[in-house]
Amino acid sequence: MVGTIATLVLVPVLVLLKYIRISLNIMRTTQPPLSRNPRDFERPVGEEVTFPAYDGLPLNGLLLRAPHDAPSRGFIVFAHEFGSDMYSCGRYCGPLRDVGYDILTFDFRGHGQSPAQPGYCPRQWLTDRDLHDMRGALAFAQDWLERHGRPTELGIFGISRGACAGLLAACESPSVRAIVADGAFSTDTTIEYFMRRWAYIFAKVRFVYENHPPVFWRFLRWGLMHFARREFKCRFPSIRKAIQRMPPRPILFIHGEKDSYLPVEYASGRLYALAGQPKYLWVAPGARHNQAVVRHQAFYSWLITTFFDRHLARTPQAPPGPAPALAGRRVAAGWRDARPETAPADTG
Repeated sequence: MVGTIATLVLVPVLVLLKYIRISLNIMRTTQPPLSRNPRDFERPVGEEVTFPAYDGLPLNGLLLRAPHDAPSRGFIVFAHEFGSDMYSCGRYCGPLRDVGYDILTFDFRGHGQSPAQPGYCPRQWLTDRDLHDMRGALAFAQDWLERHGRPTELGIFGISRGACAGLLAACESPSVRAIVADGAFSTDTTIEYFMRRWAYIFAKVRFVYENHPPVFWRFLRWGLMHFARREFKCRFPSIRKAIQRMPPRPILFIHGEKDSYLPVEYASGRLYALAGQPKYLWVAPGARHNQAVVRHQAFYSWLITTFFDRHLARTPQAPPGPAPALAGRRVAAGWRDARPETAPADTG
C-alpha cells in the first residue's frame, strides 16, 4: 500500500520536474526573430533625454517633437522589442510624428545606450525590471507634459516584449488613454504553448503526453514560474491576468498571420479575447513575427494613425481617407474585428 501510494506521488513529480527542466532551457535559450535588420530605416533625430526607471536605474531616451507646422495631436511613448533599441521607432512612428504626435522612445536596461543592471540578464520574456523601465518612461512623459502645460494624457505604442510592458504599465496609469500592441503575448500562457510543443518531441510515451489533463499544464506552468523566479532572480508578470483587471480603454492588437514563433491564437488573440471594449485585432496577412509594418507599410501607417486620432487626439481629426489596398485580403479564420479593410471605428 505504502509503495503504491509513493509510486503514484513520485512518478507525477518526476514527470513534472522533467518538463520544468526542459521548459527552463526554453526560457534560457529560445530567441525571437527580429523583424528586420536594424538598419532598414532612417534613424530619427531628436532631443536626448535621461530619466530614472522605477527602481532608480538611469535610462536613456529620445524625445521626438512633431513638426512645427503640424498642430499637436498628442503624446505617445514607444517601447521597442527585445534585442532592439530606441531608434527602431523610426520604422514604426514616422507617420505619427509627421501628423503631429510627439514621441518618447527609450532604451530598456541592457539595450542600446541604457546601462545593464549587474546580475540581471534581459530576456525576451517580460520581467518586473522591464516594467520598472516602462513606469519610469511614463513618469517622465507625464512630468514633461505637466511642465509644458499640457494634459497628462498619452498613448503607448509597443512592439512584442515592449507591448507587454506597455500593457502592464497601463493597468496602473489612468493617464494612458490608448494602446497599440504589436506582437503582444503573456509569458505564462506562451510558455505553456512551448511546453506542449516541446513535450511532444521529448515525451517517450505519447499516450501519456496526449492525455495530460488541463490541470497538469496549469500546475506545470505555476511550477515553472516558481523555478524561473529563483533561477533568473526576477519576476515574470502575467499580462493575461493584468489585462483582465485593466480599466477599459482602447487597445489595438496587431499580429502576424504567419507568426510561427508566437502564433496569434496563443498570443494577441488570447489577450484580445480577455480585454474590455473598445478593442480591435488586426491579423496581418502573410506577416511573420513583428513584420506587419514591413509587409503592409501603407496600411499599417494608416491603421495606427486612425486609431490614435480617434482615441487619443485632443481635437477631432479629419478622416485620413480610405484604407490603402492590402494584398491578399486574407484574414485568420474566426477572429472578430480582424478584417484588414476595416477601420478601428468599425468594432462590433
